[in-house]
Amino acid sequence: MKRRKQMAAWVMAGLLLTACQEKGWTPLFNGKDLSGWHIECREKDRAKQYWSVSEGSILCNSLGDKDHHYVWLVSDRTYDDFILTFRFQAYRESTGNSGIQFRSTYDPTLDGGWLNGPQADIHPKEPAAWRTGLLYDETYEVQRWLAPSRPNWSIPAEYAPEEHVFKFADKGDEWNEMVLICRGTHVKTIVNGIVRTDWDGIGILDDYTHQLRRSGTEGHLAFQLHRGDELKIRFKDIMIKEL
Repeated sequence: MKRRKQMAAWVMAGLLLTACQEKGWTPLFNGKDLSGWHIECREKDRAKQYWSVSEGSILCNSLGDKDHHYVWLVSDRTYDDFILTFRFQAYRESTGNSGIQFRSTYDPTLDGGWLNGPQADIHPKEPAAWRTGLLYDETYEVQRWLAPSRPNWSIPAEYAPEEHVFKFADKGDEWNEMVLICRGTHVKTIVNGIVRTDWDGIGILDDYTHQLRRSGTEGHLAFQLHRGDELKIRFKDIMIKEL
């Protein structure tokens, strides 16, 4: 049964990759430079080169340097309803956390600079890599897990799924695939062909706080480097289809 589920997952991933070649999809990374993206962070971190393009992928590398706050690679454009798909490569020597924020807005006046909005978590660290694909809210007044619903940042191992797939680069240079689907207040994430979140945020993503912070229903995409983390991660094949 488990092998059958895994085969079905890879079939789904293949279908999604084929779909990205169909009409209506737009690449968000040209493989050469960071055109279409910009950095947002506190002023003291602005001169640091954590984000770059290497070997045809976007590389975030802060190994050996914990002296930084959040540093985001933010899309120039904003989006509301969409399907986003991308691949990412994780490294065992990395102890940091990342994620893809969406429908987010940067406020340079808030706490030295803050990106408000929800995030699909990417956690390339065992034994909690199963967190990848779960939803956390980085909106300043919220800062808690949305799906599953938790009161803060803590999420115990009891929330781990029966099945998840997470790959590291030392296993044959493998890449993970994430799909993020946002339609209205409904958000769905798929990681390596397995649905990780299927959640309706009505009354949350459109509440007063998110309206105040201009997040939750429309905003920028952003790959995250978590504050104080040593992170190495790559992203490529970033495609979006607006709905």
